[in-house]
Amino acid sequence: MDIQSIKNRFGIIGNAPGLNHALNTAVQVANTDLSVLIVGESGVGKEVFSMIIHALSPRKHNPFIAVNCGAIPEGTIDSELFGHEKGSFTGAVDSRKGYFETVNGGTIFLDEIGEMPLGTQARLLRVLETGEFIRVGSSKVQKTDVRVIAATNRDLLEYTQAGDFRQDLYYRLSTVPIRVPSLRDRKEDVPLLFRKFAADFAERYKTQSVHMDAAAQQMLVNYYWPGNVRELKNIAEQISVLSADKSINAEVMQRFLPQRETSRSLAVIPSSLHGGTGSSASGDFNTERDILYKLFFDLKKDMNDLKQMIFDVAHHQGYTPVDPSANNGALMPVYNGEQSVNTGYNQGAILLESNDHHEDVEETLLLADREKEFITKALKKHKSRRRDAAAELGISERTLYRKIKEYDIEE
Repeated sequence: MDIQSIKNRFGIIGNAPGLNHALNTAVQVANTDLSVLIVGESGVGKEVFSMIIHALSPRKHNPFIAVNCGAIPEGTIDSELFGHEKGSFTGAVDSRKGYFETVNGGTIFLDEIGEMPLGTQARLLRVLETGEFIRVGSSKVQKTDVRVIAATNRDLLEYTQAGDFRQDLYYRLSTVPIRVPSLRDRKEDVPLLFRKFAADFAERYKTQSVHMDAAAQQMLVNYYWPGNVRELKNIAEQISVLSADKSINAEVMQRFLPQRETSRSLAVIPSSLHGGTGSSASGDFNTERDILYKLFFDLKKDMNDLKQMIFDVAHHQGYTPVDPSANNGALMPVYNGEQSVNTGYNQGAILLESNDHHEDVEETLLLADREKEFITKALKKHKSRRRDAAAELGISERTLYRKIKEYDIEE
């Protein structure tokens, strides 16, 4: 099957070289049983590539299932994937088959594989190497024949170096890597995609299809598209529904495009926050998450500046800091050039905690309060819809679930 036929069958629009290369790789690997790792930013269509591989493989008549590892709570993901026995944990009133058992002979797509807990990673590695798994609460080894396709929008090599992802599992999964290009790397496809989405929405909502002039089209092409194809589709739907005038110029397009910094990736923390020399001004941030990072760093800097200021003032008023390991870091008064002995709180000594451990504890508590506040506000804003709140905060739904439990947040 040629590339154009595949594009027509799966609704893929575009002719960018990076897109065509990814499709060619998917076609070549489809007829094998090799594990595939699909890499790309959120919203580029990684799941479509997994469906292409399955549809062109000898397993095409067997089951296919897509599992979002980031959306399953850590305490239940083993049960979801490998099944459990009755009574193996609270709430396990019956035995249950996991996905690797129900999809035997087919293909399983593990999205957001980087969010998978380390214990589950060990179980998955055993399936990939031997085809064996054990249900939760059982001692019986079972066999399965499942092809695994994984996807991630993270740098898994960095995860392995940090100890958050098993190195052996990474190399086992990435037998054949497929990199799906972001929309900003295939700008020539943006107008084609917009026209297709606009035509589809016009047919769905029984309205006239929108058309862009040259200036509006150029604005669309120049936009950064952090949400990739998914964001472009949302913009096309908004314009199709909300714009009374179906002839879109630059002024109208400007109202629908989000007003954010478009020169940097959403996933990158500004280098100015960790001592780098970023090209953007330190006050330019493209996400609320970046603003939150800056707030935390500024708070720490302000605390250090305040500490230094108090030491300076105290010194000029006749007090001088002593060894932090002695007297709990108290400032000791000086008389005639000689330091007096401080016993308890006598002689008006100023007590100031300079122990780094205590400072870290205070900062940690402060950051935890801020994190809890942001999570609470996000949940309230999205009416307790965890998926939307997690997207707003820039974290996975599983991480949000864990934070809600950790901070005992009422939804």
